[in-house]
This record gives sequence, structure tokens and C-alpha cells, in this order.
Amino acid sequence: MSGLLYPKTPTKKKRKKHARSIIQEKDGTCYLCRLSGNWYPQYVHKHHIFGGPLRDKSEAYGLTVYLCVNHHELGAEAVHRNKETMRFLQRIGQQAFEKIHGHEKFMEMFGRNYL
Repeated sequence: MSGLLYPKTPTKKKRKKHARSIIQEKDGTCYLCRLSGNWYPQYVHKHHIFGGPLRDKSEAYGLTVYLCVNHHELGAEAVHRNKETMRFLQRIGQQAFEKIHGHEKFMEMFGRNYL
């Protein structure tokens, strides 16, 4: 006996279903390296194009890309260090979203035009 008056019944946690990226297949290459033509399979991080309070929406709608460490965190052009790189990916994300859902839905969900 557990000592509790009303013991909890075990429940299974519901796992969130994450959408696949609508921009890039997960193939072990960096999205930005591939655009520059200088790519090869490497360890990549999943990057949510719209972060902060919009991170969950990025995940739900597949607005993610895979980036190498230099393009994600460490390099001079890293998305977390370089505003131009971040804005470039946000424009790509908005264009991909709008192809599927339209501009009005994007503005409703994300509240800002990045184009």
C-alpha cells in the first residue's frame, strides 16, 4: 500500500505530435550550407524559425530547418547571432507557410509580416 488515501491511477502521458518540416527534409545536411552549395552530411540542430512565444506554432506548422553548429549558434552568420540570417529564414518560413495556408492565416497565427 502506498500510504495515500486515494492512490493515483497510472496514466500514460500524451506525446505531442510534431509536424515534419515543410521547408526541408531531415537528411543530415545544414539548410544554409546546402543553399550556399558547400554542404555535406554532418551533425545538425533543429531550428524553430519563429522562436520565443511563437516556438510552439513553428513546431505545429513545420516551420523548422536543420542547421549545422556554425549556422545555428557559433559562427558569424549563426542565426542566433546574426539578425540578417534570422530574417532570411523568417522570410523563407513565411513564404512556405503562405503557399499552404495563405497570407491571412499567417498574419492571424504569427501577427507580423516578414516579407
